[in-house]
Amino acid sequence: MNNVEQHKPELTFHVLTLFPEMFSGLAGMGVVGRAIDRGVLAVEAHQLRDYSGGSPHPLDDHPYGGGPGMVMRPEPIFAAVEDLRKRVAPATSILLTPQGKPFDQATAARLSRAGSIMMFCGRYEGVDERVRELFDEELSVGDYVLSGGEPAALTIIDATGRLVPGVLGSAESARAESYSDPNLLEYPQYTRPEEFRGRKVPPVLLSGNHADIERWRREQAQARTRERRPDLAPDLKSDADGKSGKTGKTGKTWENE
Repeated sequence: MNNVEQHKPELTFHVLTLFPEMFSGLAGMGVVGRAIDRGVLAVEAHQLRDYSGGSPHPLDDHPYGGGPGMVMRPEPIFAAVEDLRKRVAPATSILLTPQGKPFDQATAARLSRAGSIMMFCGRYEGVDERVRELFDEELSVGDYVLSGGEPAALTIIDATGRLVPGVLGSAESARAESYSDPNLLEYPQYTRPEEFRGRKVPPVLLSGNHADIERWRREQAQARTRERRPDLAPDLKSDADGKSGKTGKTGKTWENE
């Protein structure tokens, strides 16, 4: 990836993958891409095939005990991880797998301070069980199965990279988002026009009273969390008995005429 400034990036992602081209388009796109261009972040994709060593079954083979699909062999994975450990010494290493611990905002915040991260993207029916010992942790981005670990790696790069100081235009942006308070979704947001198709911006947001605005946002975040993600905070109680405005089917809160 392209680093304009000649200083060490705040966070570097090393991704072991069969499809490094999936990561080549990150530069210049969005806040993370611009951070890559400025040298604040770096993403290095490493081709796993380079470590196949000429084996007749270089990357995958049939599972012992039978069953569908192919399993990734341990030899190229061990060779790749051991080589990267010698050459770039990542601070932590991650196996991306649907069997891993759930990746969440708290994990993204922790990883954003790592300095360097190595991620392995599996394919086929998974990896030989013996490779798990190579990694510091195993992470999953959700309760579903992807065709490979690359989309999960891209998710972690984006969610983690944007928390690195200097990536977002304002540090407050990250602090106010959903899951920054681990038990709350983000409050509703509005911009111009003040009225659109009969739906008005809640008057409190136009009042200039910052204490009232902060209170309203907290109440809306609580209400939205109770409605949409009660699992995040099963014992959540509102700061107030009532709500300002009504919640429509889209989840937006507005004031009617």
